[in-house]
Amino acid sequence: MPIKRASVKDVRKTKTRTAYNTEHTAKTKLALDMARKSNYAPEKVVDAVKQLDKLAQKGIVHKNTAARKKSRLMKKANAAKVVTKATAS
Repeated sequence: MPIKRASVKDVRKTKTRTAYNTEHTAKTKLALDMARKSNYAPEKVVDAVKQLDKLAQKGIVHKNTAARKKSRLMKKANAAKVVTKATAS
């Protein structure tokens, strides 16, 4: 347990920030999972991209991490779109 007043405050701040970051990270993981489970439906992919952009904007994840995840998501979404068109023909 911290002794100094500043250290006590730092523990409180860390606890609050961790809860906030965990909540938003969980929402993003859920959005990515929903996009994957819906076979990359366009509206689900857009929702996941928005969530990733919000995380990067708020500084919860690094902007390059968000860009990498969006890139991988779009790559899979475009591949699923091509497969869907091929089977429809």
